[in-house]
Order: sequence, then structure tokens, then C-alpha cells
Amino acid sequence: MGDRNGEGVTLNNIGVVYLVQGDHESALSYYKQALSIRRELGNRNGEGTTLDNIGTLYRLQGNYKDALSYYEQALTIYRKVKDRYGEGNTLNNIGLVYKSQGNYQRALFYYEQALVIVQKVENYSVEVNIINNIGFVYNVRGDYQSALSYHERALAIHKKVGNRVGQGKSLNNIGLVYSNRGDYQSALSYYEEALTIHRELVNPREEGNTVNNIGFVYSSQGDYKTALSYYEQALTINRELRDRSGERTTLNNIGSVYRSQGDYKSALSYYEQALTINRELVDRASEGTILNIPSPPPPRFKCYPPPATCEKKFLPTTRTP
Repeated sequence: MGDRNGEGVTLNNIGVVYLVQGDHESALSYYKQALSIRRELGNRNGEGTTLDNIGTLYRLQGNYKDALSYYEQALTIYRKVKDRYGEGNTLNNIGLVYKSQGNYQRALFYYEQALVIVQKVENYSVEVNIINNIGFVYNVRGDYQSALSYHERALAIHKKVGNRVGQGKSLNNIGLVYSNRGDYQSALSYYEEALTIHRELVNPREEGNTVNNIGFVYSSQGDYKTALSYYEQALTINRELRDRSGERTTLNNIGSVYRSQGDYKSALSYYEQALTINRELVDRASEGTILNIPSPPPPRFKCYPPPATCEKKFLPTTRTP
């Protein structure tokens, strides 16, 4: 019969690799095979891990309803088997769903529960992810001092344990805070440091996030040519990874650059592409944002819409056991 438990572990791990590469269809196929074996063997911890990973796949696709369904199944199992690490990780992932939906109060509720648990089990990798995620919530709320405090705390932990991937993410997140404060010089400094790490480690998903964010800085400063150059790099990466949510963000940002330049025909073309993806992802909140873009004024007024609000990008977690 062979080692069925080992087969389940390997199938799950192959799914993780495909997910990181952006091949969601193959990832889901392997996850489902792993899930079937783990249920057959009564491996509850393994079942929880794979359920959590499937939830992450759906979250990255923007399918938040199914993501929550799988995360909640995983959470139930982790609590039954008293897997505190798994519980904390999944609570964090549920928070990420609510963050993606713009429900920051609900996201913070889950992040804070998760943080208490992972600090007790002393799992630094999940702990630092949660710290970053809490920093994100404070950032979008405009509490930049608290946001910097959390992100700098995360960066210190990553440096202490030598986690270069984590350092890149935290540097990007600190750059986001400075960008939101309007301190673009500091933002660029942190983004460029993050980008160097992402490229050194060949981490295209995080590279795409940071390149998009650099584009935002140049767009905010009115350097539209440079902004477009970075956004086009981000768009290429998003499409190579089949990251539809990231592609939507970047298309919307490119549309905003053209709109700020008064090129409404090009702006509409990019906004419509972003809107198509929003509807594909069933992302009604973002769809409303795009539909609410004001119409251009009649040409005789010689005025333009106010500078567009572009989107900046943050972070994701996947378990491999």
C-alpha cells in the first residue's frame, strides 16, 4: 500500500509549490488529493492544514466566501485537536479575508486573537505575519505612528532570525506608511531596499507588489512616465503569476495615471479591464470604487479631475506540513 500519510504530505506540498507559482488549478487539484487521503487516514491535523491551504488559494483568487468556508472548517479541526499553532495561523488568515474586503475592524478582531495564541506557542513566523497585518490596519486608518511601530517590530524580528523574505516584506510595509504620510523620499528608500531583496531571492509576487508601490510614489509626484514604467513591470509580473487581484490593482492604477493626464480614452480602457476582473472575483467593494470614478469635465473648462487615488499592495501565508 505504501506510505499513504507521506503521500498526503507530498501532495499537499506540491500544491503549495503550484500556488506560489500562480498555477491555482494545479494547486487545487493536488490539495484535493491530499485532503482525500488525510480524511481517509483520519489525520485531523493534516486535514486542517490542507483545508487552510485551500482557503488561502480561494482568498488569493478573491473568492472570499469559499475562503472563509475552508478556513472555518480548518479552525474547527484545530480547536478540536488543540493545535494552537494551526488555530493562530487560521485566525490570522480569516483576518486577511476581512482585510481584503475592507472590513478592518473585523480583521483586527481576528488578528488580535491570533497574536495572543502564537505568542504563547512561540511561533515567530506566524507572529511576525500577524504583527505586519495589524500594522496594515493602523496604516489604512491613518494611525501612522502605530503602524510604523508594528512594522518596525516585525522587521527587527526578521533581522534577528535572518529571514530575508520577511525583511523584504516589512521594508515594503514601512515604505507604505511613509507613502501614505506623503514622505515619498523615505518611501522610495524603503521600497528600493525591499525590491533589491525580492529580486535577490527571486520572489516575483513580492517584487510585483513593491514595483506597483514605487509606481504609486512617482504617480503621486506627477512623474507619470516613470510611474507607467513601474506599473507595466508590475502588470507583467501579475499576469505571469496569474494574480488576478494584483492585475486588477495595477490596471486600475494605470487607468488613474492616464486619467490624471487627461487621456480619458486610455483611462477607460484600463478601468474597464479592471472592472471585468472585479466582477470575475466577485469583489463588489472594489467594483464600486471603479464605478464611482467621476466623469471628465467638458473640454472647454480646461480643468482635470483631481489626482487619482491609486492602490498600493501589501502581503500572503501558506502551510507546508
